[in-house]
Amino acid sequence: MKDNILMASDMNDYFNKKKSEGGGFEKKPSGGSGGGNTPQMPKIDFNFGGSKAGIVYFLIAVALILVLSKPFTIIQEGERGILSTNGKYSDQALLPGLHFIIPVIQKVYIVDTKVRIINYASSVEAGSGNMSSGISVKPAITVLDKRGLPVSIELTVQYRLNAQFAAQTISNWGFSWEDKIINPVVRDIVRNVVGKYDAEVLPQMRDNIAADIEAGIRKSVTGLENAPADLQSVQLREILLPPKVKEQIENVQIAKQQVQKAEQDVQRAEQEALKRAAEARGVAEKARIEAQGIADAVTIEADAKSKANHLISKSLTSDLLKLEQIQIQGKFNDALKENKDAKIFLTPGGSTPNIWVDMKDAKQRTSTASE
Repeated sequence: MKDNILMASDMNDYFNKKKSEGGGFEKKPSGGSGGGNTPQMPKIDFNFGGSKAGIVYFLIAVALILVLSKPFTIIQEGERGILSTNGKYSDQALLPGLHFIIPVIQKVYIVDTKVRIINYASSVEAGSGNMSSGISVKPAITVLDKRGLPVSIELTVQYRLNAQFAAQTISNWGFSWEDKIINPVVRDIVRNVVGKYDAEVLPQMRDNIAADIEAGIRKSVTGLENAPADLQSVQLREILLPPKVKEQIENVQIAKQQVQKAEQDVQRAEQEALKRAAEARGVAEKARIEAQGIADAVTIEADAKSKANHLISKSLTSDLLKLEQIQIQGKFNDALKENKDAKIFLTPGGSTPNIWVDMKDAKQRTSTASE
């Protein structure tokens, strides 16, 4: 045991001596007092050429620090960067692109400037959206009408962060600025506008209510300092009335429809009566015109006969009558030659020609017999 300890101590002294002589181990020539060849450890230089090694280590450390600390940021289109230096926000937002920052001292917060949507919907639809997608769903706005009846309003609000004043908005309102600006303003304006009406007239006043709500929200939002938000649109989707009010409105609508139907029936009956009266007047006018035509024809014919008789009476002279008698007498004499039964009728006073009748004609004979 003692010999082993002495041997180990001698070995340590040997290696320490060699190390102090220049490090490493050299191969001893053969022969000498040691006798034989003694194996030596190879010499290794850990200095890498003196000061060059320190530079290499420094550069590696710097590169590692840069990679881990990430001294740059990339801002996408539709976003703005809010630069914070030791906790103080910059007055101007960073535009889309690559930006270098000082690690640890500076930090960039990304804000979304794209259009965002808040849907105020019923409880059935609530929770269907999330702000990461730019869509938020909140409960429908409950409003008391003019008489204190509860009414629910569903609407959609589209807005965006004003990129020009994004840094001031975040500095003044924080990153939850829309919950401090948009949501409270929308609810307040809706309550003020709808509260002026009775629930029954809300459906008829829908367009006016929608216009008043949008105008009120736009005025309140854009009127804030630095115009933090740009309001795109406000759409009134639904007016949910209490069941009793809805039933009353339906009953009134049914009654109005019945009254309109009755009025239409009356108008239809009046039109039919006017039509029949017009037809009757047409028939009467036609009959009158026809009768007038007949009367006018008779009058014309009578006038014509009267004028003819007047002309005839003027043309009848005693000599003409005598001539007519002579002619008839001649015809009678000729008739007697063939028919002995012929008769002649003499007119009283002889003012008109005598008339003779051939008795051989059965019709004339019957007519003469009846006379």
